Amino acid sequence: MYWCPRCRGVLLSPASIDAPAERRNYRWVARRPDQRVRHAVPPAPQDKPAATPRYHATPRWGLQDPPPQQQPAPRRPLDRFVGWLGTLLVWTAAMFGVAAVAELLRYGVLLRNRTRLIHPAVLFFSDALVFVAGVLALVLALLTAVAAVGWLIETRRVAYAHAGRLDPRRARWLIAGCVVPVVNLLLPGVFLTELVADRPDPRALRAVRVWWAAWVFGGLLTVAALYWRTADSLQAKADGVMFTAFADLVAAGVTVLTLWVIRTVEGRDLRGRDRIARRWLNAVDPMVPVIEPVHPSGRDHRRAEEQGARESGSDNGAIEHPATGADAVDHAHEEVMAK
Repeated sequence: MYWCPRCRGVLLSPASIDAPAERRNYRWVARRPDQRVRHAVPPAPQDKPAATPRYHATPRWGLQDPPPQQQPAPRRPLDRFVGWLGTLLVWTAAMFGVAAVAELLRYGVLLRNRTRLIHPAVLFFSDALVFVAGVLALVLALLTAVAAVGWLIETRRVAYAHAGRLDPRRARWLIAGCVVPVVNLLLPGVFLTELVADRPDPRALRAVRVWWAAWVFGGLLTVAALYWRTADSLQAKADGVMFTAFADLVAAGVTVLTLWVIRTVEGRDLRGRDRIARRWLNAVDPMVPVIEPVHPSGRDHRRAEEQGARESGSDNGAIEHPATGADAVDHAHEEVMAK
C-alpha cells in the first residue's frame, strides 16, 4: 500500500516496490518509543567512603527513650457543660427562688387590687419580674439538665472502668432516659442506683433515694401547676399564683438536693469539701495504763520487813542497827531508778 487508507497520506517514498536496496532512499530503523524524550542520564557520582568516627573523649549521648505520653481523653459533646455543673445548680436554685418571690409579690398585688387600684408602673414591674425570672429559671434548668446528663455518663463510665467493666447502658439510652417526659421521672433514679449500689458506704444510696422521691414529687407538682393555669375563675387563678410559687420553691429544693447527691457520689459534702472518713469503735476492753507502775523488788520487800521488825523492836526496847554502806548505796540507787 502506497497511501494510508484513513488520512490518504504517503506511506512509502516514491520508488518501485521491487527496486533493489541501493536504489531506495529510505531504510528501516528500530528505535525505542521514548527515544525523542529520553536523554542520557549521567551516572551518579559514587560517594567516597566516610572515615570512621573518632572521639577524643567518651561520648555522653545515647538513644533517646522518652517516657510514654498519656493519650488525651477523647472530648465528648457534653464535657464543656460538666465543668459548670456546680455553678449552674447554684444559679438555678437561686433563680427558682427569685421566681417564687416574684409570684408572691404578684399575689400581694392581687390582694391589694381587691380594694384599691394598682399603679401601672407597679403592675408592669410585677409582670416583668415574673416573666424574666420564669424564663431565666427555665433556661438555667435546661442547661443544668444537659450538664447533669453529661456528668452521669462520665461518672458511670469511670466507675465501671474502675471495676474492670464497661457500662452496660449506652450513652444514647442514658440521654433518652433523662430527657423523654414521663420516663425521666423513673430512669434517672435507676441510673444513679446502679452507680452507687456496690459501694460499702450506704450514705450515697440513701441520698439517691431521697433525691429520687423529691424528683418525682417535683415533676408531679410541675404538671399540676401547668394544669392549674387552665382555670377560668379569678379565685382559681389567684390560687394558681400561690401554687406556682410553691412549685418554684420545691424546684429550688430539688436543685439543692441534686447538688447534694452529686457531691455525695463524688465523696464530698454540700460545700464541695472532701469528706473525711470517721470510724467509731466499741471500747469493751478494760483500760490499760500506758506507763507501767513501779513495783518493789525482793530486796526492797525484805528491807521493808526488816524496817517493820525494827520499828516493832524499838517499841519493845530493842536497839536499832544502822544499815551498812553497801546497803545504803543500793537503796539510794534503787530510789533513783524508781524515780
